[in-house]
Amino acid sequence: MPLRHHADDHAATDRTFQVDLRGLVDLLSHHLYSSPRVYLRELLQNAVDALTARHAIEPHGDFGIRLHADGTVVRVEDDGVGLTEADVHSFLATIGRSSKRAEQVAEQRADFIGQFGIGLLSCFLVADEIHVVSRSARTPDAPAVEWRGRGDGSYTVRTLPASARPRPGTTVTLTPRADAGEWTRPAQVLTLARHFGSLLRHPVTFDDGTPGPATPVNPEPAPWSQAHPTPGARSRALAAYGEEIFGFTPLDTIELDLPAVGLKGIACVLPEAVPAGRRHGHRVHVKGMLLSEHAEEILPEWAFFVRCVVDAESLRPTASRESLYEDDTLAAVRDALAERLRAWIARAAASDPELLGRFLQAHHLAVKSLAVHDDEILRMLLPWLPFETTDGHCTLDEFARTHPTVLVTSSVEEFRQVAAIASAAGLGVVNGGYTYDRELVHRLPEIRPEATVADLDPATLTAHLDPVDRETELAASAYLAQARDALAVFDCDVALRTFHPASAPALLVDSREARHERTRSQLAREQQGGVWGDILGALRQEAPRAQLILNQLNPLVRTAVTIDEPELARTSAEALYGQAAMLSRRPLRPAESSLINRSFLDLLAHALRKDS
Repeated sequence: MPLRHHADDHAATDRTFQVDLRGLVDLLSHHLYSSPRVYLRELLQNAVDALTARHAIEPHGDFGIRLHADGTVVRVEDDGVGLTEADVHSFLATIGRSSKRAEQVAEQRADFIGQFGIGLLSCFLVADEIHVVSRSARTPDAPAVEWRGRGDGSYTVRTLPASARPRPGTTVTLTPRADAGEWTRPAQVLTLARHFGSLLRHPVTFDDGTPGPATPVNPEPAPWSQAHPTPGARSRALAAYGEEIFGFTPLDTIELDLPAVGLKGIACVLPEAVPAGRRHGHRVHVKGMLLSEHAEEILPEWAFFVRCVVDAESLRPTASRESLYEDDTLAAVRDALAERLRAWIARAAASDPELLGRFLQAHHLAVKSLAVHDDEILRMLLPWLPFETTDGHCTLDEFARTHPTVLVTSSVEEFRQVAAIASAAGLGVVNGGYTYDRELVHRLPEIRPEATVADLDPATLTAHLDPVDRETELAASAYLAQARDALAVFDCDVALRTFHPASAPALLVDSREARHERTRSQLAREQQGGVWGDILGALRQEAPRAQLILNQLNPLVRTAVTIDEPELARTSAEALYGQAAMLSRRPLRPAESSLINRSFLDLLAHALRKDS
């Protein structure tokens, strides 16, 4: 342990850290790596980096990687640059140092996958000993070097005759522990090799020790790198690859190509809608090696209608090499890929209405979220987007042709309250209660300047309901007074009008904002009391009130307004209020639920008494 003495009066001693390798491996297995299976990825990565360095000194060499697993050992052999004895002492026996760090960092990032020098430790997740035999291609006539590292932190190094490894390169051999069989069986090793290395640019083969030729792990280059006879054949091949990777037939595939960062790949458009806000993971490869299957950060949040598989040269992995490092490069890539998705939507809108229609049918919510913040998409797609209206589900373009003045509600329940009556009155109302819809409808004049958009309020609707004649109003005045008294507890006024459809006995006109204001005023008055309570009570009278509008065209209402028995009049008014409240489909307050039950039972009791 090195000692250094200082010239001051109190000599200080510098000591090296003592590393408990078993504790470090446990830390890696529980906090850095998601699964012991990454050991094979790390071995493949080291082999690929060694081949990259070998190609730098022998550009035209024919080099590859060979995997072997027979149930007793797992072996990874490469034709890479290899290690000298000094390299072994420096890089394999020093935790945290990488052979790539000997180069400039910028060059390292351009040429190598790994950057952290701890990948070999992942092998201790499945084995207690790592056996490495390597021979350097940089030094002519270099001997072979053997390194054995053990999980207790000890290691041995010795040189071997050149015949122990005739060609430059490295062989890593693991003898799996009994509890690691899940990850080291021959079939599993092949599966993991294909999972992580299917897009590697160097040839990788696998053998399980049985007679016969080795199995290619990555026999085909990336599908976007292959030549196809026609654009249609290319499109079908990319769609088939997307289906193989993601398990669904894409609605369409979007080719992704960002030469500045060496990124290529495809985005597969999901054929079905996904819940709002749910983000799918994307498959990201770095220099051919699979980095992550769940890289949400590669695309913006609104792009949840696609799943991507990409291979990039310049994206930076995190220490675990299972996600991407959030930096300026990743932000620029995210923006550029978002622009590719916008361009695809634009092409579909301009040249393939049938595809656009199928896309919008499944993903209108995603497009609406994009249109809110993207003026180009708004201008292009707003006329095509479906909305719920009093004419049914239709596009705003269709709706605005029939209704020059477009009214929009602030909530779904408000739309449910007024839809039937507004439609009968010839009003054009759009349900603005869904996410983004109200904001988008208000932007319709940007696309159709001749259209007028306004929020629907109770006064607009009641102005289209016809008043009854004076005689009818006077004849019903006693009943209306009883009804108002019965419903005063709900801050609800009662009026008599005529409107269609005649099958609707009553309409409850009330807004969420008005209910909130009344509730707030009520709570404030109860808490203040005294003089302030009286003042607040007076102000409360000015808060917007609900209105139960009875339909004189409805036979039930015409009968009800003739009731001269006070209790029965009150009960019938409560029942009409309860029915109208349920039709509004808003949540019922406890007092309203109680009123509905009580009025039903009272009416039933009255009917039974009458029959008896």
